[in-house]
Amino acid sequence: MKILPAVLAATTLLAGAAHAEGITQFNIGLLGGENAQDRLNSNECLRKYTEEALGVPVKLFAPADYDGVIQGLLGGTIDMAILGASGYAKIYLADPKAVTPVLVQANSDGSFTYFSIAIARKDSGITKLEDAKGKVFGFGDPNSTSGYLIPSVEIPKTHPEIKREDLADGATGYFKTVKFTGGHEQTIVAVKNGDVDAGVTWADGQGNWEDGYNSGALRKAVDAGLVNMNDLVEIWRSAPIPEGPVVLRNALPEEVKTKMTALMADLNAKDHDCAYGVAGGETSGFKPVTHANYEGIIETRRATQGN
Repeated sequence: MKILPAVLAATTLLAGAAHAEGITQFNIGLLGGENAQDRLNSNECLRKYTEEALGVPVKLFAPADYDGVIQGLLGGTIDMAILGASGYAKIYLADPKAVTPVLVQANSDGSFTYFSIAIARKDSGITKLEDAKGKVFGFGDPNSTSGYLIPSVEIPKTHPEIKREDLADGATGYFKTVKFTGGHEQTIVAVKNGDVDAGVTWADGQGNWEDGYNSGALRKAVDAGLVNMNDLVEIWRSAPIPEGPVVLRNALPEEVKTKMTALMADLNAKDHDCAYGVAGGETSGFKPVTHANYEGIIETRRATQGN
């Protein structure tokens, strides 16, 4: 019974913290493209650290597709997320005042870029993109930067025989058919299982192929035991793409935004294993970024999707 006052004091402190912050709960959105439970597990450490920092309950949301997170940020039901550049572009084009990019994941060498990479099974005989002509080709999510936007723009430039309309969902032009798998993990598994003959995913392009590079969807798939990279080959690679930003909803109190920016910026130094899970592989941390870093992607999305 003697500990009851302490418990009540802690409860009062927690309620006071929530009141001071102007929020009663904080929601973190996790992009699709990976098994939902795996996403939740990888980000549980972040949830706990956020709860400690803000003093309010924190929930993770892992929608089935990218648009679930995008609409949550636009609608105010999600407060923070690590987006792809194309996802941020979609939000900005819908409502420029909805969110602000504050940080970006840095690679092991400090760079802020990654690549869209097309893969095929090694035993398929496909060693370059042209070999996939007349085959089934897979993209991830229509709101994915590397899983659709960039390859749909760059492939027709590097391979003029492939038109952009050939890369639409269900198209039967250059390829036998084009399929959207739902996300990066699904594309990798679809290639491995032969459900698609080739498809695009993403990686930082650093480190060893056998490891799935240092970070990205291929690294996550290797870590999860979903694929052996020696069974796959790389058949196409994009130009460097800017890493997507950590965004915070603008309507949040300034104190909350300051605390969350600091938490994410310090995460790698505080808990490398946690940062590894959140980032999907090795990272040198989350570094400051601004809207200006994404203006090119925004214009690409505007031009290609009529936003």
